[in-house]
Amino acid sequence: MSSVLIIAEHQNGKLKKSTLNAITFGREAAEKLQAELCLLVIGHDVSGVADELKSYGASKIVLADAPDLANYTAETWSYAAAEASKMRDAVIVGMSSGTTGKDMMPRVAVKLDAGMGSDVFAFDGEKFLRGMWAGNAVATVDIKTPIKVVTIQSTAFAAAEPVSGESSVEKIDISMPQTRTRFVEMRQTVSERPDPTEAGVVITGGRGVNGAENFKIIERLADIFGGAVGATRAAVDAGWVPNDLQIGQTGKMVAPDLYVAAGLSGSIQHQAGMKNSKVIVAINKDEEAPIFQIADFGIVADLFKVIPEMSDILEKEMS
Repeated sequence: MSSVLIIAEHQNGKLKKSTLNAITFGREAAEKLQAELCLLVIGHDVSGVADELKSYGASKIVLADAPDLANYTAETWSYAAAEASKMRDAVIVGMSSGTTGKDMMPRVAVKLDAGMGSDVFAFDGEKFLRGMWAGNAVATVDIKTPIKVVTIQSTAFAAAEPVSGESSVEKIDISMPQTRTRFVEMRQTVSERPDPTEAGVVITGGRGVNGAENFKIIERLADIFGGAVGATRAAVDAGWVPNDLQIGQTGKMVAPDLYVAAGLSGSIQHQAGMKNSKVIVAINKDEEAPIFQIADFGIVADLFKVIPEMSDILEKEMS
């Protein structure tokens, strides 16, 4: 039986939230194609990740576990993904459109001689939809090859909920070829705060924060919620915060339960990365700022007055 194969994204032995959104896409696609849903976990000593996925209704959890796959490289993981796709007779191979997916999935498509769609947010059983021009236009993508490879705009799909029953796990052996690249080391940003793509609350500062030192008020509010700090490209380019906090078309795409946009205008490029947030609160002195057009709640005021007062009230209420 043909399958829709969704590749799980994980880090430090933990499943990434975006995988659950991709599973929702996979469920819908499998139902439309009358195919089975399979989930693929790649790595080494990652049986715990496979166990996390057992309750999400897949026909099979495919586990490609080998020492050569311990550390991600596009060359090794794309090979493993392509081989697993062949074994499971996959007609759609998908992964969330994060850093890893964007790096790896074009290589999977080449290895499978497959057409590819990027950042897809819908599938009608024949064609895919994807946004263009920061979401201001929608393209219909008709992939003609027998196997179709996609990266999935995870913020367009709700996170999959567990279902009754458990999926079985099938470990597969893949003979890795000689590669031209090797893993040297991982230099990872260490933070006590969650990644913006994983957090339920994201507090984002823009050009109006006016300096690295002033981001402390953004950080304080984020810490009260146990949330993440985000930034616009202008704030990142100015060197106020690291670039891994950038939200937008050329940064990360997020859809938290609460998104607070402080001191940012809300350009279409920024909106492309956060417009699917459940509740958006905008704080800006300029009442004509575009961010107010998509905000659920708008505060026309000085962020340096509003955010400290908001933080004081929340700290008192939560103490």
